[in-house]
Amino acid sequence: MDFVSLFITDFIKQLQSPTLAFLIGGMIIAALGSELIIPESICTIIVFMLLTKIGLTGGIAIRNSNLADMVLPMLCAVAVGIVVVFIARYTLAKLPKVKVVDAIATGGLFGAVSGSTMAAGLTVLEEQNMSYEAWAGALYPFMDIPALVTAIVIANIYLNKKKLREAAYSTEQPVAAGNYPNQEAYPRSRQEYLSQQQGGENNRVKIWPIIEESLRGPALSAMLLGLALGIFTQPESVYESFYDPLFRGLLSILMLVMGMEAWSRIGELRKVAQWYVVYSVVAPFVHGLIAFGLGMIAHQTVGFSLGGVVILAVIAASSSDISGPPTLRAGIPSANPSAYIGASTAIGTPIAIGLCIPFFLGLAQALGG
Repeated sequence: MDFVSLFITDFIKQLQSPTLAFLIGGMIIAALGSELIIPESICTIIVFMLLTKIGLTGGIAIRNSNLADMVLPMLCAVAVGIVVVFIARYTLAKLPKVKVVDAIATGGLFGAVSGSTMAAGLTVLEEQNMSYEAWAGALYPFMDIPALVTAIVIANIYLNKKKLREAAYSTEQPVAAGNYPNQEAYPRSRQEYLSQQQGGENNRVKIWPIIEESLRGPALSAMLLGLALGIFTQPESVYESFYDPLFRGLLSILMLVMGMEAWSRIGELRKVAQWYVVYSVVAPFVHGLIAFGLGMIAHQTVGFSLGGVVILAVIAASSSDISGPPTLRAGIPSANPSAYIGASTAIGTPIAIGLCIPFFLGLAQALGG
């Protein structure tokens, strides 16, 4: 009973934090029809500064820490990123009116990481004076990239198999001489014939371009830049005088923008099956609990802090809002952006920030006594 009461108390307390208040405030003013507009260029600068700061924090910590302590949490992050995509493939994709490629893309977006959600989680932990490894934010790419790569690979494998099934079906139909279903499909030159024969090889999924695209994305680029600077240089002076003091203020502006954007995207979910709404509410908790469980294993075996466990759970509960959408749009062009982006931004992100952060923080505090 003490566990439940402590958890509920901490959960309610987190709902009153400034980070969540700005998110909810953004949704409220958008619902009331406010014409407040914060330019996209400002949001881009804010995201760059937030993720650079997180990268610097992680880089400085890695430079001063034992790398062996990071191996198991990193492996946990990779495992969660991959598993989340498979969960969507074999749950969401099986529901009525849900297309398989849309479900896989949604799983990829929910398996990838939201830098803003992670920043919110780190801020809440600091407000609650819960200690965590400074390098915990560096787990971001170890979950983000595997999720996006897995989603694109699985989607392309599915589409290639579907194409082969359709081709096999067409060969069973009456065909013209030369075994071509119709005259238009007949190759008009030797080069065209050879290109058709090599089609299967060209349809193979190339993994490195996906990884390269993810690394070039603005979110990962900013964070990896900060990480590298923290490891290989001495950026403490600019970190302490510039990036660290501005962090919470900039985050509050970003939360306000995300709240308004979440409200504006709710309408997009009307274009797709209602099952996306159910998935967007349930998935962040399921993904976070999987990560929380793996994090507790790391806690028991290598001394991974409870604060680090919370961060692992929060980034698992998050869904990419910056690097993920363009990567998936390029890698799975046949997927419907209204489905995976609407589900993520309109419902998934507010759930992750507004409910999952206090939920997992309360769970960790209750377990830690």
